[in-house]
Amino acid sequence: MGSGRQQVWQHRDRRLAPGLLLLWLLALILALIGLGGVPLVDWDEGIVARVALETSRSPWPERLWPTYWGEPYLNKPPAIHLLIAASIQLWHQLSPAASAAELPPEWVLRIGPALLSSLIVPLLGLIQWRLRPGERRTALASAAIALTLMPLARHGHRVMLDGTQLVAIALVWWALLGSMGGWRRILLWGTLAGLAGSALLLLKAPTALPVLGTALALRALERDLRPRQWLLLALALVAGLVPGLAWHLGHWLVRGDDALQMWLGQGYARIGTAIEGHRDGPWTAALEMLEGGWPWLPCWPFGLALAWRARRSRAGLWCLGLTLAMSLMVLPLRTQLPWYTLLLWPPFALVCAPVLAWLLDRRHEDRPPGAGWLARLPRFWSLLGVVVVAAALISLLGMLPPLRPAATIALVFGSALMAGGWLLDRPVQRQRHWGGLVLVLGTWLALLLLLASPLWLWELHERWPVPRLAAVLTNQEAAEVRLWQEAERPSLNWYAGRRLRREDHLDLAPGQTILLLSLKQPQAPDLRCQALARETPLTLYRCGLVGGPLQSPPP
Repeated sequence: MGSGRQQVWQHRDRRLAPGLLLLWLLALILALIGLGGVPLVDWDEGIVARVALETSRSPWPERLWPTYWGEPYLNKPPAIHLLIAASIQLWHQLSPAASAAELPPEWVLRIGPALLSSLIVPLLGLIQWRLRPGERRTALASAAIALTLMPLARHGHRVMLDGTQLVAIALVWWALLGSMGGWRRILLWGTLAGLAGSALLLLKAPTALPVLGTALALRALERDLRPRQWLLLALALVAGLVPGLAWHLGHWLVRGDDALQMWLGQGYARIGTAIEGHRDGPWTAALEMLEGGWPWLPCWPFGLALAWRARRSRAGLWCLGLTLAMSLMVLPLRTQLPWYTLLLWPPFALVCAPVLAWLLDRRHEDRPPGAGWLARLPRFWSLLGVVVVAAALISLLGMLPPLRPAATIALVFGSALMAGGWLLDRPVQRQRHWGGLVLVLGTWLALLLLLASPLWLWELHERWPVPRLAAVLTNQEAAEVRLWQEAERPSLNWYAGRRLRREDHLDLAPGQTILLLSLKQPQAPDLRCQALARETPLTLYRCGLVGGPLQSPPP
């Protein structure tokens, strides 16, 4: 662990900061593109938006205990909801024409999580810098890979906490990697690690324990801290955890044993239970990795082999340890959702970065295992780029309007693969550096085009859309509306401004009527229904008992 004992600040390179700053600015551009105009989707966006809206309307300190449609919200702590609530309040202050009841636009809800999520790009560069002091190109490669990973850019755009959670996890790693040297430094970085742990406790509490436990175990395996230093680190860590622990204690005092649902019902229960029917298992994570890891996915096995060869070094230990720990946090879950695999991407970027750096320099002393095969990787990228460009041109020339936006994005990405791969295969180092730049910037541009289009949120097409349907309900404000044999849609609730619960069986009194949204005309004994408004694919019906009155549809 000789490199782990080195003082990182002795290896500073003044050229690293401008490079990381530039990559972060590119990440900020991605974060700000395409936030508005695309409706919220189920489940998390609709729920988080509603909780944040109610939080923004609550006084202090009641807003510390979030609600969902007036009921205690026991799913997640309030950190991201407080952030979005602040955005909503600021929007109201800057938009005096907007009424208090008006829903904020989508970009107001998404901008806070998106900006915070962009911090993962420079943070991974800084973490790599501590793992490999002095290797500036590898640190920049880590940030560049994070910048161009589609899952990080896409899910960081959503009204969710997962992108911000990644930033808090990376802060834990960065801080604990810096906890070495004198007592002041240990106290400083230990406190920062504890504050990052508090952020995890206030975002998704069950992740705090494995994240902190893994990072501390890896620090212990480095064997560079004396018992007295470990005591100082523990005291600083506990001090930083106070805000997060204090909120959970307060939550338990206010809501009693129901507060434990945040840990058990929505946390550790996902390990052995398929929540809400999501039971795909580890195949979901594997498919997400295969789908979202391009163009860097072929670097991953070479990076893991390199980390294994250097497993006694700080870089090898942490890359292997973080990959294993994050995999164990994701793969065993019975409940699998696409954004759960976000935990796998930071270790992925750290593992792949030295491989990309070697492709740029080709230094003999840094040759990874299988370097002969790795040297052919740029040719594979070029060939893949030719295939992607050909498919995109066929789609564009075929004049298929629905495919045009996707074909344009594919054309840019394929061109980056083709040109970047060709340059990376050149014998001249300067040409290879240009190839890496073309590959990174071309992939970034393709992501920019994706996020600027509605295609980035493809979950919208999984079920029927809700905004136009919600507009139908504005004329029925005083009436009770239910979903007939359809699952509740949090996004529909958000746009309709009311909670529409599922109804499977009706027990109406004589003369009582109810409004039902249904894919087909509701059928039940003694039930008579009249269509009021049709909006694909659902129709709004007014229903009552046979022989009872049915009001005429509104004009």
